[in-house]
Amino acid sequence: MQDLSKYSIAQLRALEVQVIDELKTRHFLSISKAREQILHIAQSAGLSEKDLRAIKTSKTFQQSTVEVKYRNPADPTQQWSGRGRQPAWVKAWIASGKALEEAKA
Repeated sequence: MQDLSKYSIAQLRALEVQVIDELKTRHFLSISKAREQILHIAQSAGLSEKDLRAIKTSKTFQQSTVEVKYRNPADPTQQWSGRGRQPAWVKAWIASGKALEEAKA
């Protein structure tokens, strides 16, 4: 690894551009290589590229939307599913002494 502290800002920015270009190139090449490998495996299994495109993912692997469980009574556009971090309005609601059940959708 090189000691970058001796580089000027202009040299560092030029190096940054080169690094970004190289990352883009390698990313593209890795995708191309993966695509070729997938096509090779599919062809050895008797599938064409057209067959691959026709395959749909099953419902079990598709991300499902979660129903809204709570709505802010003061602003119904603010919603929460009950999963993950509590939004600010929920924290404020609870801090004001109100029960979360009062905000059920």
